[in-house]
Amino acid sequence: MKAFQVERYGDQAGVRAGQSPDPQIGAGDVLVRIRAASVNPLDLKIRDGEFKAILPYRTPFILGNDLAGIVVAVGAAVTGFAVGHEVYARPDKDRIGTFAELIAVHQDDVAIKPATLTMTEAASLPLVALTAWQALVERAHVRPGQKVLIHAGSGGVGTIAIQLAKHLGAHVATTTSTANIDLVKKLGADVVIDYKKQAFETVLHDYDLVLDPLGGENLEKSLLILRSGGKAISIAGPPDAAFARELGANPILRLVMTALSFRIRRRARQRHVTYEFLFMKASGDQLRELTALVDAGTIRPVVDRVFPFESTREALEYVEKGRAKAGKVVITMP
Repeated sequence: MKAFQVERYGDQAGVRAGQSPDPQIGAGDVLVRIRAASVNPLDLKIRDGEFKAILPYRTPFILGNDLAGIVVAVGAAVTGFAVGHEVYARPDKDRIGTFAELIAVHQDDVAIKPATLTMTEAASLPLVALTAWQALVERAHVRPGQKVLIHAGSGGVGTIAIQLAKHLGAHVATTTSTANIDLVKKLGADVVIDYKKQAFETVLHDYDLVLDPLGGENLEKSLLILRSGGKAISIAGPPDAAFARELGANPILRLVMTALSFRIRRRARQRHVTYEFLFMKASGDQLRELTALVDAGTIRPVVDRVFPFESTREALEYVEKGRAKAGKVVITMP
C-alpha cells in the first residue's frame, strides 16, 4: 500500500512517500480503507522525535493519528463492525499510521462515522474531540454554570472544546486572534479575548477550569485566573507523575516527568489550584458519545483546508508554519 513514513527523526526531510506492506489484522481488529486523515500538531512532535522517550516508534513508521474510512475486513473476534461500515477513529498510540491507504485498528478504538458528516469532516474530529471530552467530561466533570477558559479557541481542540463546554452548560471564555472572533462567537464563546490586544490574565478571574493547548508562559499565566480549587489541564505543558504512572513508565522516566512538572505544580499549589497534563487516549466508546452530539447538531467540525494524499508533506508543512486559519487540516485519499 502507499504510505507516508518517517524514515528518520528530525524534520520534514525525514518524511517520505513509499510502499509499505498491507497491515495484518488480529482477532479483535478491523481493517479500514482510509478515505481521509487529518494533521495534528502531535504528528509534527512525533516526526521530530519530541516524544521518543514515551512513544519510541522504531523507524521507519507510518505517521498519522486520525482517520475516517470504510471497513474492508474484520478479525474473528470482532462483534460490532462489518465489511462496508463507514467508521472513524483515533488509533491507539502504539498503532498509529493513518497517512496510508489501509490501517488495522482494534475494535475498541473505532466508532461508526457520524451520519451527518462527510469522510473529510469526520476525519477532522477523533483526536481533538476525544481530547476535549477527556478534559471537560472525564477529568474536570464540567457542570452547568461553571466558568471555563479554552485557549486558542479557533484551533483544532479549541473549536470542539468550546462547543462541548457550552453543551455541558458552562460559561465559556476563549482566546483567539482578531480574524477569528466571529468564528468563536458562533461556536458559542461567551467571552472572547483578542490575544493581540488584551492580556487574558488581566481580564478574567475566578474561573473553574482552564484548558491549555499552548503550554509555556501561557500555562503559567492561566493559573492566575483560577479560583481557589480550580484546575488547569494542559495538553502542551510538562508531563506529570500521574501521566507517567498511566503510561507504565519505568522509575527513572517517572522521576524525570515529576521533575519536569515540578515548577508548574509548585506554582499551582501556591495558588491553591491544581495542574494536570493530558495525553488523550483512544476510545471508541467516547467517540460514540460524541457521534450522538454531532448528529444532533450540537458539535460541528471546522475544517480549514483539504490536501490530496500525495501532498501530505505539504499538509504537514502548512500546519507546522501556522498557516491554518481555523480548525483542522485534512488529507483525502484518491
